[in-house]
Amino acid sequence: MSAKLFTPITFRNVTLKNRIVMSPMCMYSCEPEDGTIQPFHIAHYESRAAGQAGLVMVEATAVQPEGRISSKDLGIWSDEQVEGLKTISSRVHAHGAKSSIQLAHAGRKAEDEAKIYSASALAFNERYRKPIEMTAEDIAETIEAFKLGARRAKQAGFDIIELHGAHGYLINQFLSPLTNKRTDQYGGAKENRYRLLSEIIRAVQTEWDGPIFVRISAEEYAEGGNTLEDFVYFASQMKLQGIDLIDCSSGGVVPAGISAYPGYQVPQSEAIKHKAGIATGAVGLITNGIQAEEILQNQRADLIFLARALLRNPYWAKSAADELGCQLEAPKQYQRGWM
Repeated sequence: MSAKLFTPITFRNVTLKNRIVMSPMCMYSCEPEDGTIQPFHIAHYESRAAGQAGLVMVEATAVQPEGRISSKDLGIWSDEQVEGLKTISSRVHAHGAKSSIQLAHAGRKAEDEAKIYSASALAFNERYRKPIEMTAEDIAETIEAFKLGARRAKQAGFDIIELHGAHGYLINQFLSPLTNKRTDQYGGAKENRYRLLSEIIRAVQTEWDGPIFVRISAEEYAEGGNTLEDFVYFASQMKLQGIDLIDCSSGGVVPAGISAYPGYQVPQSEAIKHKAGIATGAVGLITNGIQAEEILQNQRADLIFLARALLRNPYWAKSAADELGCQLEAPKQYQRGWM
């Protein structure tokens, strides 16, 4: 039996040649600080596609200037940013990989010097500024920004969009009772806390008919936060709305100690996959092919998202194939080195 890690998988009209995903990771490399693609970004993402990742996902890309995690983050709030993103997508496609982009808004964890926003006026910790509680008008503007971000992602030629609902950023701030203390239609019961994400999904779908993934923090590591049952509810609602996969990360909602060990987030991926009946991605200290294959063969996830492992080794797929006894087709330029 061939390794499942190297079998194709299809989401709607997009087929990935294998289950290896380059996880979105901020590069903090925009110079000047206008959110546009720089030469480093092109080399960075193309090298992982040449290394035979099936899906290469561009880092958290802000839909509004004030939604950047840092001033050196990529943006998709302007038509002027599309051309560089188009270059990334085309260079990824040149190596037989599919391209994706993560649409994001940092909310209260942004470093904008002028203004930051959140579900409620609660600072992340003493080092962060107190955010402005979003009004209905602010929320409507942000939903529209995600919609326009999806339009630009389509113009740039991406195959898949991921919405960033994890790590304590804006969508996560609305989802979590630890950060959402609102008393209007966007706060209180989990149905209301889900409303922002629901409305963003619907808005994005008016511009985008391809696959959509959502990254969540499926463990908040704090008393009073969302439980696994809450995340199964959120995932079930996303499935009803046509979301294709839940990318299961954890943490970042409030300051908390996290005991990280190999595969420490896989149980959440496994539970959500089976309880909500939706495809999931596993991420977090997955370092070798045997570990990845175990996760897939035991139906604990459908995709393997790699972060630091791919920073260390752009050709991780080759190393995994060697471990698993698989023949991996080499880029023609590298064939004599991959024999």
